[in-house]
Amino acid sequence: MAHHEGNGGGSLIGRAVDLRELTGYQEGAVVSRTIIDKKTGTVTLFAFAEGQGLSEHTAPYDALVHVLEGEVEITIAGNPIRVKEGEAVIMPAHQPHALRALTNFKMVLTMIRS
Repeated sequence: MAHHEGNGGGSLIGRAVDLRELTGYQEGAVVSRTIIDKKTGTVTLFAFAEGQGLSEHTAPYDALVHVLEGEVEITIAGNPIRVKEGEAVIMPAHQPHALRALTNFKMVLTMIRS
């Protein structure tokens, strides 16, 4: 799986933006752009091409996934959940989770490190 990092989010401060327009899809890849990166947490925009995903892993913090476009299957501790545009789910700390893009999809991932 190719993974590409975009620019930071400094240009977003103090103006309205459509997050869906800040990153594009790349076939066979997951594209990410960091919006906020602080010791206390991160906000990252992702664009997954259809069929791409993240294999099962755990994280030490809760993470909020907010789907901006498309549809993803998120499996948390063996339980698959379909999440579509406009919906959100919290992936709990220390629970194994995986993501699989059912269509091209974009999400904002907010991780609070405390």
